[in-house]
Amino acid sequence: MPTFKLDPIDRKILAELQADGRMTNVELSRRVGISAPPCLRRVRTLEEQGFIRGYHADIDARELGFEVQVFAMVGLSSQAESDLSAFENRARSWPLVRECHMLNGEIDFILKCVAPDLTTFQNFLTQDLTAAPNVASVKTSLVIRCAKDTPGVPFEVYEARISADE
Repeated sequence: MPTFKLDPIDRKILAELQADGRMTNVELSRRVGISAPPCLRRVRTLEEQGFIRGYHADIDARELGFEVQVFAMVGLSSQAESDLSAFENRARSWPLVRECHMLNGEIDFILKCVAPDLTTFQNFLTQDLTAAPNVASVKTSLVIRCAKDTPGVPFEVYEARISADE
């Protein structure tokens, strides 16, 4: 649970902005049931506290010609913290890598990659990823289709958890 206590209005603000980060402060204040000035103060506080990390457009990668999406499961030779951090830093520098998660289990990292075509991804795979220091193995899975891609958190679960704790 967060250290900063969120009241029901703060939680509603977060849920509304997660669903539509482009709405005006006036519309947001109407939806959460407070006037615009205190609503804006609350949003700024939520930003300062780190609950809101940014605002992003949901871009359709295929519309821009990125037809290939691949998950790459990466095993490292060494799991020393310095080697894990070095790999994370390298992954941040690769434009085709959109997400990088360290895992517990047989593989060390899973990367979500996008590319305009298979040739571009194959070049990245052979020239960058498998050639990177400390990379022992890479297994890839090409995405056929996406059934669900919902960013953020399920606020209905969060609210149920808050209610159970009260």
